[in-house]
Amino acid sequence: MWIGLAMAAGLLVGRWLPGVADLLDVITVGSVSLPIAVGLLVMMYPVLAKVRYDEIGHVARDKRTMVLSLVLNWVVGPAVMFALAWIFLPDLPDHRTGLIIVGLARCIAMVIIWNDLACGDREAAAVLVAINSIFQVLAFALLGWFYLDLLPGWLGLSTTGLDVSPWQIAGSVLVFLGIPLAAGYLTRRLGEARMGRVRYETRFLPAIGPWALYGLLFTVVILFALQGESITSQPLDVARIAIPLLVYFALMWGGSMMLARQLGLPYERATSVAFTAAGNNFELAIAVTIAVFGVTSGQALAGVVGPLIEVPILIGLVHVSLWSRRFFTVTAPQGVQ
Repeated sequence: MWIGLAMAAGLLVGRWLPGVADLLDVITVGSVSLPIAVGLLVMMYPVLAKVRYDEIGHVARDKRTMVLSLVLNWVVGPAVMFALAWIFLPDLPDHRTGLIIVGLARCIAMVIIWNDLACGDREAAAVLVAINSIFQVLAFALLGWFYLDLLPGWLGLSTTGLDVSPWQIAGSVLVFLGIPLAAGYLTRRLGEARMGRVRYETRFLPAIGPWALYGLLFTVVILFALQGESITSQPLDVARIAIPLLVYFALMWGGSMMLARQLGLPYERATSVAFTAAGNNFELAIAVTIAVFGVTSGQALAGVVGPLIEVPILIGLVHVSLWSRRFFTVTAPQGVQ
């Protein structure tokens, strides 16, 4: 309910008070929006402070989880989005390009929240997000060239160039993941050293826990306020972009959960894999499309529609995930019931 209200509030602010959107858009460092960065930091910090970093090693040694996540994120996900973009938007090249870019930007931020709400494995989510961040810096521009230029050329389709610097991607990763991850890690280490693990987890973590929701709501309001006018002024284009996104989230999340179950992963680990595979780094996609194609471009609109669809759909999938626990082997609960 609160997330729905935050989305509506952001859209209304962006539509009725366009000066606010212009002001927020100016508060940037490079291509990074400072209000969004602050919201993500507040959102992710409490969750990353809950991670038991001394238990991460067993996740990294789980080859099934690592291989499955890498294949889903960097082979299956971009290919599925490419196919859906061409199937549903053959006559809208700008929107199609933006949608493909959304598929290339793997999630390194909000997946932490979705995973925690669905009682997923926090340590696994932290490892998978860190791996995605590394691949994002190394592979984003290369995959952009492959899916926008090389592969369409092979198939006799129209091509598009994507000129994006690896340093721009690295900056996004540093802000959206590096800072909250470092803050969460230091808090865990210093907090346990000072008060012990039991007191840290039973007194300190519950005190900072609600800030994850506050940060999420703030981020949603700011994000939709920035692009509220674009979304509300082009409803038909938004609807057409939304259809392949809905199919994408259903295929990626549902397929990931079924594959994880077939491989014998417990519920918590399967949930981390599924949300990591289904989510996208819309902050990066929006920044890239605006920087390369312009703020009023069809590519940027497709990037903006991403969170408009992703946020409510993944919230719904949190409930579906919790319902599906009965079909999995469930390990010890992680505190969020």
